[in-house]
Amino acid sequence: MTTLSIFDQNTPDTPRVVTEDAGKIANLLAEHGIRFERWSTRNLPADASQDEILEAYDEEIQALKKQCGFQAADVISLNPDNPQKEAFRNKFIDEHVHSEDEIRFFVRGQGLFYLHLGDQVYAVMCQKNDLISVPHGTRHWFDMGPEPAFTCIRLFTNPEGWVADFTGEDIASRLPRYETLEQATA
Repeated sequence: MTTLSIFDQNTPDTPRVVTEDAGKIANLLAEHGIRFERWSTRNLPADASQDEILEAYDEEIQALKKQCGFQAADVISLNPDNPQKEAFRNKFIDEHVHSEDEIRFFVRGQGLFYLHLGDQVYAVMCQKNDLISVPHGTRHWFDMGPEPAFTCIRLFTNPEGWVADFTGEDIASRLPRYETLEQATA
């Protein structure tokens, strides 16, 4: 289930707000310029290729490209049997920013976006059907958990794809990780 937990960065042990209401999540994130939407997913085979996934969502992708100036789209997919899953998790787990918006649509599975907004951290457990767009310059990180199982469509304005500038702050290590928040909302 999609959830939003809001933590104070100085007391990161317990969230002060937790909600599963998609409308409330969208409104709370919109206050910070973050786009959150629920899309209808397509019936695709579990082993659908990148081309099949992009074709199934072509109408939505083209609309986002036109609206936001994205130049490229791809698909990232990870499963628990991937031998590099720990390396992939570590790549995204530290706070960073981008020079472009980071947009993800979850075709399958789930992942946890942390958004460091002022002195608060918004932890959004995104699920299948969720679209999140993190504006450029927003401090954030992503936790796919120890047993990742997700497929996302990613859109980019930079043809090089995902490029991060790490902040060097340790905030990500002070907040509950994916496995803790997943258990709390189960």
